[in-house]
Amino acid sequence: MPKIAYWNGRFVHPDDPVVPIEERGHQFGDGVYEVVRVYHGRPFLLHRHLLRLKRSLSAICIDNPHTDEEWAELVEDAIGRSDEQDAMVYLQVTRGIAERAHLFPAVQPSVCLTVRPVTAPALDARGSLLCLPDNRFADVWIKSINLLPNIAAKETAHRVGAVEALFVRNGVITEGSSSNAWFVRDGELWTAPDNRYILAGITRSFVLDLTERLGLAVHMEAIALEELATVDEIFMTGTTTEILPITAVFADARKMSYLKALPDLVKEPLVASVESVHTLWERPLHDGGLLTMKLQQAFRHVIADAASWPRV
Repeated sequence: MPKIAYWNGRFVHPDDPVVPIEERGHQFGDGVYEVVRVYHGRPFLLHRHLLRLKRSLSAICIDNPHTDEEWAELVEDAIGRSDEQDAMVYLQVTRGIAERAHLFPAVQPSVCLTVRPVTAPALDARGSLLCLPDNRFADVWIKSINLLPNIAAKETAHRVGAVEALFVRNGVITEGSSSNAWFVRDGELWTAPDNRYILAGITRSFVLDLTERLGLAVHMEAIALEELATVDEIFMTGTTTEILPITAVFADARKMSYLKALPDLVKEPLVASVESVHTLWERPLHDGGLLTMKLQQAFRHVIADAASWPRV
C-alpha cells in the first residue's frame, strides 16, 4: 500500500475513494504517468522525468497542469510526508473528469500521486527473459497509462520463471515490458535507438551518461533476434530495475514465427501458456559480466552522493 496519496490538490488516505466513475483515465486510459526513484530522501533525475512528462502530455494534447517548480514542490512535499528515504513516486495526469465521450472535453486535467517504499535490487541479482512478440501500439514513446500488453507480457514471463518479457517486433528486439534492453558484444554496448517503438527510459539515459564518463563505445542500434548468439552480456535498465544482469533468454519453440511477424488470426489469449521452452541465449554470469558490473558500480557510486543532486 502507498505510504502517501494525492488527488487533485489534496493529500488523501491511500484507501479513500477519490476517483469519480467518469474520470477519463479510469474509463479510457486517457492519460500519462511517470515513476521517479527516491534515494536517501532525494528524487533521482526528476528534471528528466518532468521533461518526458511534458513530451507525453503534448503528444496527447493535455495541458501540463504544473510548472517544473510546482511539480518539484509537490514531489518533495509528498516524499517528506512519507518519511521514506528509499521510495518510488508515481505521478499520473489524465485528461480529467467529464461525461464519457470519445471527443476531448474542455475540462481541467486530473493529477494523482503516490509514494511507496522501495528496496534497491541486490548487486548479485540476476534474471532471465522470455521473448514475446511486440503487440503494442506503434507510439510506444508516449508513456501512456494504457499498459495492458505490457502487463500481460510481464505476467506471461513470470509464469514461466522469467523476471521480464523481452519484446521482439518483426525479428528485432525492442525492449522489455517495463525496462530497456542492453547488449554487450566485443567490449561495446548496443541498445535500441530512440524511436517510436521504445520508451526511452530515464535510467537508460543516465546509463548512456555513464558510458560516456567511462569511455565505453555505444551503438544506438537494435539487435536482431538472430544476432543473440554473438552477444557476450545482456542487462536491463529501469527506474526500479536499475541495472539487472541477464543469464538467459528463451522463447516458446512453438511460436518462434510470431517473433518475426504476428499472425493475422488471434488464436490465443493475451496471457498465453508457454509449453515448449527454447533457449536462445545463455551465459552463466557468476561475476555479473565485466562491463555490466562496471556500470553497476558506477551507478551505485552516483547514488551514494544523493545529497549533492540538483532540486530539479
